[in-house]
Amino acid sequence: MDGAALLSDVAAFGPFFVVGTNPAESADPTWRPFADLYADPAHLADRIAHVRRTLGSDDRVAASIAFQGLATLLVSAPLAAVVAHRELPVLTPTTLHWRPAASGTWPLWCAEPVAEAAPDPAGALAGALVEPHLEPLVAAVRRQVPVSSRVLWGNVASSVAGARRMIAAARPALAPRAAEVAAALLDTGVLRGTGELLPPGTPDRIWTFRRRSCCLFYRVPGGGLCGDCVLSARS
Repeated sequence: MDGAALLSDVAAFGPFFVVGTNPAESADPTWRPFADLYADPAHLADRIAHVRRTLGSDDRVAASIAFQGLATLLVSAPLAAVVAHRELPVLTPTTLHWRPAASGTWPLWCAEPVAEAAPDPAGALAGALVEPHLEPLVAAVRRQVPVSSRVLWGNVASSVAGARRMIAAARPALAPRAAEVAAALLDTGVLRGTGELLPPGTPDRIWTFRRRSCCLFYRVPGGGLCGDCVLSARS
């Protein structure tokens, strides 16, 4: 399957899985490569400030939640593609683009994407995501706000588990493979030890994820504990 068709298929899993590929978008100068987000502090500062205003939170909470939204965007489409088609879309920091949005998730776009076979799903995903995207994003956020790296990597793990849940909900036949691939990724490199797999609770199948850190959402006015929060086991 070519890269555009692969991304078109997995976009059906939900808004976090959408990566546009329309060549006409190249005429829009507001698209920026992810490499700019990691290198230019102004872009990330604007996003964190937007989340802070929206939630009425402090900087640490806003940085954590902004990071989790971006991590989910980065993780979701590649995970779904590997689960559903055993192929990985090549979305590098220079070819994957984002565009600012006044609300909701940022749109993503990649011109002429290619796809590669992924015989080692967790290894392929880790190689495509951790060093190229997630490590620079963690570092960029921590240059802005003193939020714990343990919290941020826990957010990545939560994004992996959440994407696995959305894949299984959209296509139940993929639930076993989604659980297998996500579990292997969560046991890889820097993600190892960020959480634990528990017996499944509704709506999960196969396993439910509980992280060993907290994204800090409980500190948002009117917020509460996320379903996978370490604090939920203590309440």
